Amino acid sequence: MEPTGDFSNNSGRNCTIDSFKKEFYPIIYLIIFVWGALGNGFSIYVFLQTYKKSTSVNVFMLNLAISDFLFISTLPFRADYYFRESNWIFGDIACRIMSYSLYVNMYTSIYFLTVLSVVRFLATVHPFQLLHVTSVKSAWILCGIIWVFIMASSAMLLNNGYEKKNNIILCLELNPQKLDTLRIMNHIALVVGFLLPFVTLTICYLLIIRALLKVEIPESGLRASHRKALITIVIAMIIFLLCFLPYHALRTFHLVTWNADSCRDELHKAMVITLALAATNSCFNPFLYYFAGENFKDRLRDAFSKDCLQRSKAKCALRFCV
Repeated sequence: MEPTGDFSNNSGRNCTIDSFKKEFYPIIYLIIFVWGALGNGFSIYVFLQTYKKSTSVNVFMLNLAISDFLFISTLPFRADYYFRESNWIFGDIACRIMSYSLYVNMYTSIYFLTVLSVVRFLATVHPFQLLHVTSVKSAWILCGIIWVFIMASSAMLLNNGYEKKNNIILCLELNPQKLDTLRIMNHIALVVGFLLPFVTLTICYLLIIRALLKVEIPESGLRASHRKALITIVIAMIIFLLCFLPYHALRTFHLVTWNADSCRDELHKAMVITLALAATNSCFNPFLYYFAGENFKDRLRDAFSKDCLQRSKAKCALRFCV
């Protein structure tokens, strides 16, 4: 269930926005799918190619990329659903997975970005006192805790399958009979899933700015670590403000103020747009890997040069055989 469903179908008023969804969602979802699949696919490949030299930062980024890639794989199904004017053809189990995958991706992304920013900040301000916290083993344990926590807390979404109505099968729609439960779930997700990480990220941003303004750093290595920490936090803040903040604010307003007798097409359209913005976080994260990953640029070049070398050898062998 997603708070973009058309409640007004039950109120007897012609307030549907199905035509807007049909025009908007398929195009946006397919763009996100292509862009995100390429960006995150290459990123996962680079991280795995150089896994033996991995760092805690790259472990968090690898898990973030895996989360994005798993969610992106569901977007063609979403695009097909809205292209068919909200008619689901892929079965009940797949319908249950759709909303579940969206929220698992959203909140694992939020937590991975937050933890990544905190680790960057701590490694910059207290590089020697916190070596055990920033180890690869600790990073994997923390990633495992985040995965289990988010997947378990989102498990209730798996209880909601498709619904047959007027010769079509609805999926990804809100059920007004469960509005009270949705409001409670939204408030918990708002506080634990968004506000707490956002406040933590904001504090890290202010503290890293304070550290940069307060301390003179003569060593180029330390200067580079400060720069990467700042880039990480700034990109994370941009993703939060652009992708997650509008969605959570409007979702809360929509659920709290919903009235069966009112027709609010403009609010529904705004919800559709903010949900699409939330999905685009998968497209922005590869920029984080490129600009703030540990030697990501060098490893990307090495991975491509290795592939090019192998192709060259294959071509030479083929020519020799001919």
